[in-house]
Amino acid sequence: MQSQNTIASAMPSQLQKDDAHLVKVYKELFDVLPADSPEILEETYRLRYQVYCLETGFENKDDFENGMETDIYDSQSVASLLMHKGSGSIAGTVRIILPEELSGGREIPALTISEELRELGEDGLPRGRTAEISRFSVSKKFRQRHYDTHIPGIEEDAGKAESQRVIPHITLGLMKAIVKMSIENNITHWAVVMEPALQRLLRKLGIHFKPIGPIIEYHGRRRTHYSDVDSLLNGIYEERPEIWNVVTECGTLYPYTGDK
Repeated sequence: MQSQNTIASAMPSQLQKDDAHLVKVYKELFDVLPADSPEILEETYRLRYQVYCLETGFENKDDFENGMETDIYDSQSVASLLMHKGSGSIAGTVRIILPEELSGGREIPALTISEELRELGEDGLPRGRTAEISRFSVSKKFRQRHYDTHIPGIEEDAGKAESQRVIPHITLGLMKAIVKMSIENNITHWAVVMEPALQRLLRKLGIHFKPIGPIIEYHGRRRTHYSDVDSLLNGIYEERPEIWNVVTECGTLYPYTGDK
């Protein structure tokens, strides 16, 4: 692997300017807020209801008469909201479901869905340090259309420059929240269930989860993925350093370790 200095010296000056600009624009647009109070959790559940029940039909809206989508895994999860500073609106939310050993709860759902994931040994997927990325949701106000997915969508609106500018920042803001929550809870590995279209979109951003097992029917066509935190973040740095800067707060949350 290249060292951090080698990669930095190989980047054109314009790319380095773009790196700084992307971080600056993100900070101007969004704040990540921990969902650590009843009031903020309600905002999270209402946005999930909008996305998962009303827009994608992933869950039955009639099961949630109070307009808040919740499930049995919320009690063993930590969640965050992404706030748009200019409007004060909630742009998105995401949670990570903590492993059974840390939370005293259930086995993460990805392990119940994927036999191939279950077959990974402790070296490949340490059960006590693997969290599931879940309920990755973007408000309809910030997108024109959505992917019907276990992690509902982040879209690019080719007709509007402002959408092209803002929407990727929502994705990166939620990824930053995932990194922050994972570090705070000693998580070293991630599992996630998503549809092929979303995987392709994340790959464009240099975010590479490893697919495992076949595409299955699970509220639509989806596939299980996983990664260790270190490899995924190092991979972003080496492929898209400008995105790594946003997701890791320029290495403050998680330093680049690929040169070790």
